[in-house]
Amino acid sequence: MSSTELPSVPAANVLPKVTPVRVAEGERLRSVGLPGITLSVRSRPPAREGLPPALYVHGLGGSSQNWSALMLELESVLDGEAVDLPGFGDSPPPDDGDYSITAHARAVIRFLDASGRGPVHLFGNSLGGAVSTRVAAVRPDLVRTLTLVSPALPEIRVQRSAVPTALLAVPGVAALFTRLSRDWTAEQRVRGVTALCYGDPTRVSPEGFRHAVEEMERRQQLPYFWDAMTRSARGLVNAYTLGGQHALWRQAERVLAPTLLVYGGRDQLVGYRMARKAARSFRDSRLLSLPEAGHVAMMEYPDTVSRAFREFLADTGSSGDGGGSAGASGDEASVSAGASDSAAEAASAGS
Repeated sequence: MSSTELPSVPAANVLPKVTPVRVAEGERLRSVGLPGITLSVRSRPPAREGLPPALYVHGLGGSSQNWSALMLELESVLDGEAVDLPGFGDSPPPDDGDYSITAHARAVIRFLDASGRGPVHLFGNSLGGAVSTRVAAVRPDLVRTLTLVSPALPEIRVQRSAVPTALLAVPGVAALFTRLSRDWTAEQRVRGVTALCYGDPTRVSPEGFRHAVEEMERRQQLPYFWDAMTRSARGLVNAYTLGGQHALWRQAERVLAPTLLVYGGRDQLVGYRMARKAARSFRDSRLLSLPEAGHVAMMEYPDTVSRAFREFLADTGSSGDGGGSAGASGDEASVSAGASDSAAEAASAGS
């Protein structure tokens, strides 16, 4: 079933007012209007002028807050921005209701084209990793380096613990789950998602857990919350079945940008065994394996990921003003046309 066959959700201009999104000290949040979408963008002022730009893309059910800790760690070397994909975080649903990988990639490309900040150091986690892979493959001119944390690329044998997330793509399952879980508190939901996404849930501080509960309470007030989750999960499953030049692993092989791959040994959503396949597929790659990490290593171990990225920059010589390839690839039209407190967002890290 197409990801556009679900009932439509209320237009953004008639959505109920909810609690404002949390903005950590030193962060800024702004809204960017683009054709067919409005994106919320989180940023930190760079430590100094002239730093190379970076863009961070979150996973299924996540938000730009998933990157707060890493953005802080890297503020001395990058001018970072983190985007809320359409329907997530503080971004309203897309006008066309399309949550496919292609649509999310198109949103990222539109933002980068409009901002004029490319080529950027592009970061993606899980679903955002699949989206970023597609962006890097079809628009190499926009990507200076690519950093993927547990990217959601197709697996032949999906882990049993990842099956419930995949089942969101099945028609009727989201509605059934909503009915079955209607009595769950926001705290219960946060504990469940934290246990799924973290290698060690105790790394979430009490303050971080409280912030996650507050964010979950806010999201549950949004009438499109499950719609965005369901359609995006379906879009991810659909992308797993694509063949030819649009297949995600085929696109991984086409990425020209130097790539840093980060995999967690305790990841319950993306198989640790996929690290070697990814290292073979991305032509210019480095692999960081974190045996104790789960699905969101940038939240569990932001200092370790930051250190690895800095070494990656030094190794590749990608910290200057140089850029990626000078042109978009042939199928650009299919996409571009149309222990930290910020661990709080584990509650929404998803897949």
